[in-house]
Amino acid sequence: MNKRKEFGDFQTPNSLATRAVALVAKLFGNPDYVVEPTSGIGRFLGAAATFWNGTASYEGYEINKQYVETSRSHLEGLGVEVHHRDFFTEDWVYNLSRSGKPRVLVIGNPPWVTNSDLGLLGSNNLPKKTNFQGLRGFDARTGKSNFDIAEWMLIRLIEALPPTGAIAMLCKTMTARKVLRHFWKTDSGRENCHLFQIDAKAEFDVAVDACLFFSTGKKTADRIATIYPDLSLSHNSTKFGFIDGDLVSDIEAYYAHRHLDGGSSLYTWRSGVKHDAAKVMEFSIENGNLINGMGDVVDIEDDYVFPLLKSSDLGNGRVVSRKAVLVTQRHTGDDTSEIERKAPKTWNYLEKHHSILDGRKSSIYKNRPRFSVFGIGSYSFAPWKVAISGLYKNISFVAAPPSGGKPVMVDDTCYSIPCQSQKEAELILDLISSITAKAFLNSLIFSDSKRPITIDVLRRLSIVELARNLGRLDELQHVSRNDIQQEAAQMSLLMESKQEYRTLKAVAKQTL
Repeated sequence: MNKRKEFGDFQTPNSLATRAVALVAKLFGNPDYVVEPTSGIGRFLGAAATFWNGTASYEGYEINKQYVETSRSHLEGLGVEVHHRDFFTEDWVYNLSRSGKPRVLVIGNPPWVTNSDLGLLGSNNLPKKTNFQGLRGFDARTGKSNFDIAEWMLIRLIEALPPTGAIAMLCKTMTARKVLRHFWKTDSGRENCHLFQIDAKAEFDVAVDACLFFSTGKKTADRIATIYPDLSLSHNSTKFGFIDGDLVSDIEAYYAHRHLDGGSSLYTWRSGVKHDAAKVMEFSIENGNLINGMGDVVDIEDDYVFPLLKSSDLGNGRVVSRKAVLVTQRHTGDDTSEIERKAPKTWNYLEKHHSILDGRKSSIYKNRPRFSVFGIGSYSFAPWKVAISGLYKNISFVAAPPSGGKPVMVDDTCYSIPCQSQKEAELILDLISSITAKAFLNSLIFSDSKRPITIDVLRRLSIVELARNLGRLDELQHVSRNDIQQEAAQMSLLMESKQEYRTLKAVAKQTL
C-alpha cells in the first residue's frame, strides 16, 4: 500500500507554514496553547514556536512513529512536545481543555484523502463509521456519503474548540465549505470565518482548490464566510454563506434573484441512469452493431436498449447519441425476471456477465431484483428531455429529442427534466438558459466542486416563477399539460410566507 496516499500525506513546506502562522497572528493575536493534531514532521509546530517563542506552549499528535521521531529531533530546544497518537482515538475536548489556557490555537494540515479512497486501499486509518452528515435513504448509501477525512477531523476539532480558541487548517476549499455548512445547518455560525486561497499545485503538486481555513470557536447567528485570493487580508475578497436553508456562493447575486428560489412540483430535475457496470451496460455503435466495453459485438433484442447521452455529450452541446444503454427496468424495483421471457438473448447476455453485475459494491443493489438499475422511472421515458451535465463548470442546457423512435437516456452524472413535446422542451430550454436563470444558478454554484452543478441546486430554481418573471407564463401554460396557473398561485403564497418569516426574524433580531 502507498503509505503517503493512505495517510493523505502532504507535508507542508516551511515557507507556507511560516506565512500561515504570520497571518494567523494578525487574525488571532498571541495564543497561550498551540496544538497540531496531525503534526507530521512538525512544520507548523516549528513555525509557531519560532514566531511566538516562549509565550505559548506547543503540542503535536502524530500517528506515524517515524515522523514523531523526526519532528522531535528537528524541534529540539523549542519547547515542543510531540505525542505518538492516533487522531481517531483521541478525546479532543479533553486535549484542548486540559492545559487550562483559554487562547487555544489548533493549527495544521490534516490528510487530503477521502474515506472511500482509504476503503479501496484497505486502510484502517479511518474514523468510526457514523452518518455524521445526517444523510437519509439513497444519499446515505451512494456518493453523497463520501467525505474527506479532513472534513470529519475539522468538525470534531471545532466541536471541541473553546469559544476563546481558534482553528487554522490547510484543506481543500470544498472541504472547508462542507465543514461550515455542517455547523451552519445543524448548530450555528462561528465568528471570523475566512478562507485564504493557496496555490496547491505550487505548494504540494496537486491539482485541487485549497485554502487556509480559519475560524474562532465563538458561536454567532451569522452564517457568512469571507474568501481571500491569497494569504493576506486583501480587499479583493468575496463572501459566501448559508441563506434560506443552504449554501450560497454569491450573496449579492442571490439576493437579487431570491424570488426564483422555490423549486417546482411540476418540473422536477431527475438524475440519469445509474448502473455501475459501464463495460456491460453501455455500448458504442459501429456499423449498426452494439459493441460493449470489452470490445465484444453484442447481439440482443432491441426491447431494453435505448440511446444514451453522456456528460461529455451534454457538456459539448451534442444531442445526437453515439452510445446506447441497456435499461432493465421501467421503474426502480421492477421484477427483472420477465426479461428472460420477453427478451431471452438479453437475459443470456446479462447472465453471461452476472459476476460483474452481481458484484457491484454499492449497497443500493442489495435486496433488489437481479441486474437492477437506478435513476429510472416514468420520467426516463418521456419523449423529450432538457438536460445538463453536472461535471462542467459552465451552465449549458440542451434539449434532447428522441432517437430512432425511442427516448434518449442520460447517465448518472447528468440531470434532466422530462417534456412531452418539442415545443415544451424548447420553451423550458429557452427559459432556463436566460440571463436571469443563469445569474440565479451561478449564485448557488461553487465552480471548484468536483460536480459544480448538482440536482439540489437545479431543483431550487422555480421554472414557473421564472416564466412569470420573464412574462412567459401564459406561453408555458399553453405548451404544458400541467396546471401552471395553480403552481404560480402556490409560488406567490410561498414567496409571501417567506417574506413574512424574514420580516418576523429581522424584528426578533432587533428586539434581542
